[in-house]
Amino acid sequence: MSELVARWARALDEAATSCAAVAGPTELASVSLAEAYAVQRAVVRRRLDRGASLVGFKLGFTSIAKMRQMGVHDVIHGQLTEDMRIAEGGTVDISALLHPRIEPEVAFLLGAPLGAGAEGVDPLAAVAGVAPAVEVIDSRYAGFSFTLPEVVADNASSAGFAVGAWQPVQGVDLDNLGVLLEVDGRLAQTGSTAAILGHPVRSLAAASRLAAVSGMTLQPGWVILAGAATAAVPLPPGAHVRVCVTGLGTVEVTASPQAGV
Repeated sequence: MSELVARWARALDEAATSCAAVAGPTELASVSLAEAYAVQRAVVRRRLDRGASLVGFKLGFTSIAKMRQMGVHDVIHGQLTEDMRIAEGGTVDISALLHPRIEPEVAFLLGAPLGAGAEGVDPLAAVAGVAPAVEVIDSRYAGFSFTLPEVVADNASSAGFAVGAWQPVQGVDLDNLGVLLEVDGRLAQTGSTAAILGHPVRSLAAASRLAAVSGMTLQPGWVILAGAATAAVPLPPGAHVRVCVTGLGTVEVTASPQAGV
């Protein structure tokens, strides 16, 4: 592990655990994506060394508009750990977050491996279930401002996730389902699953490809967050959030009453 990777893994991990943002721009702004992903892996390794376990994989920049905004032509990925999981109907502890936001997603539950060592597997055939989900995102950079390498190093702004009831994926046409995001009973965002790479199943193929490039195997039982169906919105203290995906159901979480420092 290079000195840069070790130093920034420590800095980003400490920013998350101490709820103290890193001022930018940082030297990570100009590193290669390979170096940024090396930092991400080292950040996650620090979490695993504290007892967390890997439970999934998330995709970012699955919106064409977001790709154009960031000047990229491919999605990015992050890793999900068990301590990021929020029970459906549970509480998001925003006292531990810097500037929490929330966005609606589609989640897949793997029933077979994908990625390295799973070449030739049909991504959809590896899916055991599909569900509505919410992702909590939180940048460890001041002002929620970052470059592409910086956000990759920061585990793609991952902070938490909650998943609704799993449904069989067979017979569900996911390409253009309506998505509603409500905050305290008021409509905050509307969208469609078509915003996720044109079809959420394409995120599965992307996850398999990206995992293989990283030498990872996405394991049975893991959750794959396909990407946001709408823009993210701020998550204020005490807010109740409800996501509804037509044909898949709903998922709800509530923010803790006390904001972070």
